[in-house]
Amino acid sequence: MTLPGDPAFGRPASGDPVFRNPVLPGFHPDPSICRVGDDFYLMTSSFEWFPGLPVFHSRDLVHWRQIGHALDRPSQLPLDGVPASGGLYAPTLRHHDGTFYVVCTLVDGAEWSGHFVMTASDPAGPWSDAHRLGGDGIDPSLFFDDDGRAWCTGTRLTGKYEGHTEIWLREFDPEALALTGDEHVIWDGAVKGAIWSEGSHIYKIDGRYHLLTAEGGTAMDHAVMVARADEVTGPYQGNPRNPILTHRNLGAGHPVVGAGHADLVDTPGGEWWMVLLAMRPHHGDRCALGRETFLAPVVWEDGWPVTGGRLQATSPAPSLPPHPWPAAPVCDQFDGPELGPVWNMQRTPRERWWSLTERPGHLRLRVRPESLADVANPSFVGRRQQHHDFAAFTALDFAPADEEAAGLALVQNNDFHVLLVSTSMGLRLIKREQGIETVLARGPAAPGPVKLGFEAHGRWYRASYSTEPGTWTPLGEPVDGDILTSQVAGGFTGAYIGLYATSNGRASTNHADFAWFEYTPL
Repeated sequence: MTLPGDPAFGRPASGDPVFRNPVLPGFHPDPSICRVGDDFYLMTSSFEWFPGLPVFHSRDLVHWRQIGHALDRPSQLPLDGVPASGGLYAPTLRHHDGTFYVVCTLVDGAEWSGHFVMTASDPAGPWSDAHRLGGDGIDPSLFFDDDGRAWCTGTRLTGKYEGHTEIWLREFDPEALALTGDEHVIWDGAVKGAIWSEGSHIYKIDGRYHLLTAEGGTAMDHAVMVARADEVTGPYQGNPRNPILTHRNLGAGHPVVGAGHADLVDTPGGEWWMVLLAMRPHHGDRCALGRETFLAPVVWEDGWPVTGGRLQATSPAPSLPPHPWPAAPVCDQFDGPELGPVWNMQRTPRERWWSLTERPGHLRLRVRPESLADVANPSFVGRRQQHHDFAAFTALDFAPADEEAAGLALVQNNDFHVLLVSTSMGLRLIKREQGIETVLARGPAAPGPVKLGFEAHGRWYRASYSTEPGTWTPLGEPVDGDILTSQVAGGFTGAYIGLYATSNGRASTNHADFAWFEYTPL
């Protein structure tokens, strides 16, 4: 058997339709996928960002559109006080008997932490409130067997040595939304001294149970492993050809690194495909885009899944009718009743500090004491950076009082971000690195509305502003965007860019109005 295309795994044969990886660029880690008829649905981790657990829909596995979020109501679960890169880890999305299920873990919650399950009849929502499941660790997954029973797996640290984990299995009651029965420890890694065996999923294929896991940690040593058993509770035998996909042997200079944390899906025609995360550094190992969603073909040989061992930038497309979605506008005019699904904020909003109706055709942000430096829910509305080279612009109407600021923000976390803001003393370009703020450049006070922009080329982000039509002025030197990467700032998320307003700890009744926001790949 061979993978689609010619015998050089993943290389398109002449004339074959192709797709380009990643299929979901930007911060879209830990993808989980399921199929219902001809429709594919996918969900990724979202950590401290709200709305959380984005849901995507495709008909061809290549073109995806976002249809909502599983977490879009403050009442569903609390993200209040969650630190950077805490929150919602590694969801698993499944469908059974007309119901969609997502199991996930809330990490470092101020009110509670642990595994939970949510359900919906429509993946676009509404989804139920979170039902807490108990159990230890991270990365829960659901498996519905053909005998009517359902099972949940998860990962936990053992303390045996640093990074050693084990995969546990318990029965899941879909009616009670609860774990039940005895626990079984079924796996602890495919290689000697394995670390971070996690992200487990079980599938029953040709009468055997297949356990798919990630291993090596979600960085350069990440890998996809597989084992199989005759009974769901084991014992599981590792594939002698493990890992079945990894870039750990390709070195830090490879354009795609950290491949792992996979999920499998079949097409109506019987093809098999894998979605998984990987990263595209802009230089060295630095990845401002975070962990992205990639697609890889799978065939079965001797009862084991075969991928060709590595991801390809361009591969033969699935044998499905191409189904592109209408292109989204590059400019958001803020003329709808609600923010579009690309927009997020940090943690759970407990008050409505944004409005699209108080000044029609504008996004109004209330100026509040909370700032991006706080572990809070500041007046920030952002979207993922999805390209190494891009330009983003906005038009701001703002009359700042002392200590107030509003404008554009590039955000990795509360201790690492870049601000291009209008203040009572004029324009400021500010870098926050390791919790220390530095003013990099100053510009004149804007007499009225001002346009602000960032243009990125790899690691460098140039700020500019405009007070007259057709004239843009750079502000300061380009900023080194390495501080926007998890390799420098820590954590598991990618960079965001968006609109921001703060009074930096003071009470305020002011507001900032944004007429539009444009994001364009270059």
